[in-house]
Amino acid sequence: MNFLAHLYLSGNQPQRMVGNFIGDFVRGRDLAEQFGADIAQGIELHRAIDEYTDKHAIVKRSKDRLRARYRHYAPVIVDVFYDHYLASLWPRYHPVPLHDYASAAYQLIEAHYTIVPVRVRNMLPYMMGGNWLLNYASVEGIHQALTGLSRRTTHTSNMENASGDLQRYYPEFLREFEEFFPDLKQYCDQWISERAQN
Repeated sequence: MNFLAHLYLSGNQPQRMVGNFIGDFVRGRDLAEQFGADIAQGIELHRAIDEYTDKHAIVKRSKDRLRARYRHYAPVIVDVFYDHYLASLWPRYHPVPLHDYASAAYQLIEAHYTIVPVRVRNMLPYMMGGNWLLNYASVEGIHQALTGLSRRTTHTSNMENASGDLQRYYPEFLREFEEFFPDLKQYCDQWISERAQN
């Protein structure tokens, strides 16, 4: 899953949201010492989401559709595609309009600017300037996101072409997202609930 899904799946706990947002940019295990307990829990949730998603049979179908053309970049592309469906169907999942939710998320990350990794600080102006979270809702926004990712890869990825595959197989990816995402939401809700009881 990509940035929007990681934020959404954190629930409404601000520091958990920050941790989940920065999860891809953090290494190591001494998370509570580095970030405090709540942000550390968000990072751990991020890792749990990634592991659950990587092993899920429905997600594998989505990745397999792209594997021949994009090889090991297929999972990255599917993560972005799934954020597109979450954004485009947002009112189904959240009562706050996506524009407002995105603005609040940017403000939240900015409020933790001094503790987030340098790569997040460097990315944030571009993310806010292009309003990535909102623009995931359009195919053009997905094209821009994947083109940006392609520029940052060390090897040729062809990800800048992947929005064409989204359009070509739009109903298939949509069906897989709609089958998978409730499973992931239930998993995350249970994960959070279990840790709240400890």
